[in-house]
Amino acid sequence: MKTAREIMHTDRDIVIKCLAQGKDPSHMTAGQLAQGKPVTVDAEAGAEQVLAAMQEHRIRRVPVIADHRLVGMLSEADLARHLSDERVGHFVETICATR
Repeated sequence: MKTAREIMHTDRDIVIKCLAQGKDPSHMTAGQLAQGKPVTVDAEAGAEQVLAAMQEHRIRRVPVIADHRLVGMLSEADLARHLSDERVGHFVETICATR
């Protein structure tokens, strides 16, 4: 697991951190939306490593990095296609549990 220097935002970030708070998206910067350090996985990471990182940080998507470059994005749907129903169920319970 690595920490990227770049900031990554999703449409959900814009909705929750801007629109839902009544802010004007035409005046909001990416820096204002930034929160914490992004979690990434190495392109050579195995499925269990990816799953562990996503569970530990309670995230549903994780950028995949190779040679300091973004090469892809993995989502919970990607994991669901490759893991047993039991593992997927535990993953969903873990990331959806209240802190």
